[in-house]
Amino acid sequence: MQENGQKVAYFSMEIGLEEGMPTYSGGLGILAGDTIQSAADMRVPMAAVTLLHRKGYFFQKLSADGWQTEAPAEWAVEHFTREQPSRVAVQIEGRTVHIRAWKYEVKGASGYVVPVYLLDTDLAANAPADRELTHYLYGRDLAYRLAQEIVLGIGGVRMLRALGHTAIKKFHLNEGHASLLTLELLDEQVRNRRGDGITTADIAAVHEQCVFTTHTPVPAGHDQFPMDLVKRVMGEHDAFIHKDVFCCGDKLNMTYLALNLSHYVNGVAKKHGEVSQHMFASYLIDSITNGVHAGQWVCPAMAELYDRHFSGWREDNFSLRYALSLPKNELLEARAKAKNALMDFVNRENNAGMDGEALTFGFARRATSYKRADLIFTDMEQLRKISREAGKFQIIFGGKAHPNDNAGKELIKHIFAAADALRNDIKVVYLPNYDMAVAKLLTAGVDVWLNTPQPPMEASGTSGMKAALNGVPSLSVLDGWWIEGCIEGVTGWAVGANHRQAEQPSDRANDAALLYAKLRQVAELYYGDKGRFCNVMLHAIALNGSFFNTQRMMQQYVLKAYFE
Repeated sequence: MQENGQKVAYFSMEIGLEEGMPTYSGGLGILAGDTIQSAADMRVPMAAVTLLHRKGYFFQKLSADGWQTEAPAEWAVEHFTREQPSRVAVQIEGRTVHIRAWKYEVKGASGYVVPVYLLDTDLAANAPADRELTHYLYGRDLAYRLAQEIVLGIGGVRMLRALGHTAIKKFHLNEGHASLLTLELLDEQVRNRRGDGITTADIAAVHEQCVFTTHTPVPAGHDQFPMDLVKRVMGEHDAFIHKDVFCCGDKLNMTYLALNLSHYVNGVAKKHGEVSQHMFASYLIDSITNGVHAGQWVCPAMAELYDRHFSGWREDNFSLRYALSLPKNELLEARAKAKNALMDFVNRENNAGMDGEALTFGFARRATSYKRADLIFTDMEQLRKISREAGKFQIIFGGKAHPNDNAGKELIKHIFAAADALRNDIKVVYLPNYDMAVAKLLTAGVDVWLNTPQPPMEASGTSGMKAALNGVPSLSVLDGWWIEGCIEGVTGWAVGANHRQAEQPSDRANDAALLYAKLRQVAELYYGDKGRFCNVMLHAIALNGSFFNTQRMMQQYVLKAYFE
């Protein structure tokens, strides 16, 4: 029976399931949703666990000068999910916190279902503060965050068992937020053998059950909690005395907990795997490059084109390699429809006055300093000169800053100021409240996808993959997935060379100069040789769209991690 026959449990703090459910903040959550969709398509026996974020990841409001403020993103839980009858409980600061689950079904191409359980502490039996523990994604203070991770990890395993999922062989931790599930698995081992205390055999058994994917190459990006806070919030645990489980002295480092108790660990791009191996040298870290769900992210006009020429591409994403045979006139017609849909939206919602004939760049991701969304504005006069001499272009931005990231908020303000300064020469617009629906329009509707992170801080990135599926090439710094996806002048264009290491930070002024040189080259090609530009679009689909998808990614997880 499918319902309780799942062999893989996938845990993620956030999962992007559909536009009306603001249960994600950005790339990590969207990746999780795409992963689960491909698991359903491929009939992988999986169940997923996350938190029910009743207040969502905030509704972004931008003032006239670009300052971000946040409001709760309310949504109708009962419209999308079904409450489950089971209840479980965890201990937080000595209190019993009761948990329920809401079920969302992800249906695959053949009708196969992967259940997603969203954990919720908003129950009358809980104290008022505990009722809000699952409300806010990445909200409030360290104690709140740790309590959420107790609910996700420990509560998540208990909920799966209560719902009858007893056949699970692998627990996939999508980032370190779910690491506390390993403690519950250790406790299960002790209970099952009616023992007293954790043994090395218990640790080995849990080690064989866990798979860990790390997503951040930045040391500060790994969750850490002072041990005095840990003991206050979750109490004592036998695992604390085991140095092969807890390695970090006066702090609980969720990444090390996951590393110590997982038999397979991977980064999310080849370069990220190398960076992670350097960061955690005593562990064996593989890499499985991220992907995106093709059926989810190909826009209607391009999907219709693919259906006419290689039907079955949804079931076999590799068949997109035949895109090189697409007639260029039909490609241009489909691309024009996608661009017009974007222009209609942007001009209607933002009164932007954007030109559907002008070369259009897209840049949308979390607004934070290392993403360097404002690198392109380093030399405004150089931008004006390129627009005058090589051809008119315009830029569409989007993305939220974390509520506590003032540097990210200042970055958005800087883009607003640049847009104002350039208004007579280059149209620049920043789309507020960037979400899945806007992402679908933007990644499909621009002409070129722009990405300028500070190397090597981009673990993977997936927006450029969505763009490639729609025939949109990238102009990007060589970091994350683009190191693998870029064939210069064939699938897109690189900014700089792939030679920097973590200890050799890039020079901003030099990177900006390299960006301007490529920007000029792209504009000249776009206006001067439409046939060659079409060739780049076709290769973006055939080489990148056919490979950088979650179908290929899930096949690798199945072979390397789940059923090896």
